[in-house]
Amino acid sequence: MNNPEKLNNVVLIDGVRTPFLRSGTDYQDMMSYQLGALAIKSLVHKTTVKTKLIEQVIMGTVIHNISTPNVAREAMLIAGLSPEIPAHTVSQACISANVAIAQAADMIRLGNIDIAIAGGTDSVSDIPIMFRKKMRKKLFKARKIKNFGDTLKFLASLRFADFKPEVPDITEFTTGLSMGQDAELLAARMNISRKEQDEYAVRSHQLAAKAAEAGILDAEIAPVETLPQYKIISKDNTYRGDSTVEKLAKLHPAFDKRNGTLTAANSSFLTDGAAAVLLMSEEKAKAEGFKPKARIKAYTFVGRNPKTELLLGPAYAIPKVLKMAGLSLNDIGVFEIHEAFAAQILAVLKALNSEKFGKENLGLSGKFGEIPIDKLNILGGSLSLGHPFGATGARLLTTAANRLINENRQFALIAACAAGGHGHAMIIERM
Repeated sequence: MNNPEKLNNVVLIDGVRTPFLRSGTDYQDMMSYQLGALAIKSLVHKTTVKTKLIEQVIMGTVIHNISTPNVAREAMLIAGLSPEIPAHTVSQACISANVAIAQAADMIRLGNIDIAIAGGTDSVSDIPIMFRKKMRKKLFKARKIKNFGDTLKFLASLRFADFKPEVPDITEFTTGLSMGQDAELLAARMNISRKEQDEYAVRSHQLAAKAAEAGILDAEIAPVETLPQYKIISKDNTYRGDSTVEKLAKLHPAFDKRNGTLTAANSSFLTDGAAAVLLMSEEKAKAEGFKPKARIKAYTFVGRNPKTELLLGPAYAIPKVLKMAGLSLNDIGVFEIHEAFAAQILAVLKALNSEKFGKENLGLSGKFGEIPIDKLNILGGSLSLGHPFGATGARLLTTAANRLINENRQFALIAACAAGGHGHAMIIERM
C-alpha cells in the first residue's frame, strides 16, 4: 500500500465540534474523553462514513487525566468505533489538534492509511488536583503498610499542611510566567494599547454573536447531551454580543494589576469542548462517493524562544507555509488565526506588516505584508467562541473550510500560537 514515489492528496470531508462552553458550566461533570466521544460520534453521524473504513483516530489534549492517559482511545471506544481501530493521543499545547491533523494527514499522504479521524478534546472543568510533593511521597511509601502499627506511624506522620492541594497553574514551565504575563510584555514591546485590544475583542464577540444568530455556526456545531443531567446543548455559551469598548474599558487588568492592558475580556477564557475532522486520501474519497470540502495543501510547525517570542510563532509560520505552497498573502481569501489574546493576534499582524521585523527576523528586504482584517476571523475567534486547548485546531480547520465554500474563495490559511514558543500554519484549498 505504501508507495513513496506516489504521495496521496489529503482531503477534508467535513468537521464538527461540540458546543464550546465556559468551564464550570454544563460540562462540569463530564471528562475529556466523554466530550471527545461526542465529537467523534457526531462526526460519524454527520458524514455517514462507514466506521469499518476508519483506520486511525488521533486526538490532541492538553489537560491530561491520569485515568485516561490515551484519551483518544477512550473517546473513540465510547463513541462506538471498533476496538480494532488504533488510536493515540498527542499534546503540543494549544496546537495539539493541529498536530493530530498533521499526523493523520502524513499517514494518508504516505499511503499507510486512507481514512482517519483527527481532532482534540479538553475539559478544564475536570482539571486534576494533586497533593503536594511531600504528601505524594508519604502516600507512595504508605503502599508498604502491612499492619496496624505501620498505619499508626503513617497517620502520625501526617500534618495539616500535607492536605493542602496543589492546583495546576497555567504558566510556562521554563520561564515561570503565565501566558497572560508574557502577552503583557509582548503588548508593551509592540506598543499595542489597551484600546486596540478592547476594540479587537469587541469585534470578535460581535462577529461571533452575529454568525450564531444567522445560523452560520450551526454548520460546525453538533447538539450534544450532557451527563448526568441529560440536557441538550446546541449553542456556545461563550460569546457576548452586547460587548462594547465602553464596557470593556471599565474592567481591571488581569495579569499586571498596576500597569497592565490585558483583562479578562480581551483574553481567551477557560473553555470545555471537543472537535474532530474526517480526513481521506482524495482517491479513496472519490471511490467511496464522498465530496470533500477542501484539500490540505501545506502545513508547518515552528519553534521560537519562549523567553522572548512565546506568542509570535504564527509570524514565522505564516511566511514559511506560504513559501512552501508557492503562494502569497494576496492569494489567500480566508484567514482563521487563533486568538489567545487580543494583544497576541495584534502583535502577529503588526509583526508581519513591519519593515523592521521583516528585515531582522524574517530575512526579507522589507515587511512581509498585511493580512486584510475583513478576511480574518469574520465569524468570531477564540476570544469569543472559546478555546478548549486541545480542540481549537480542529475548529479552525472546519471553520476555514466552511468559509471557503460560503465565501467562494480558493485558499484559506490557518495559524495558531502555542505554549513553549510554538507556532503552526496550514493552507487548504477548496475542492
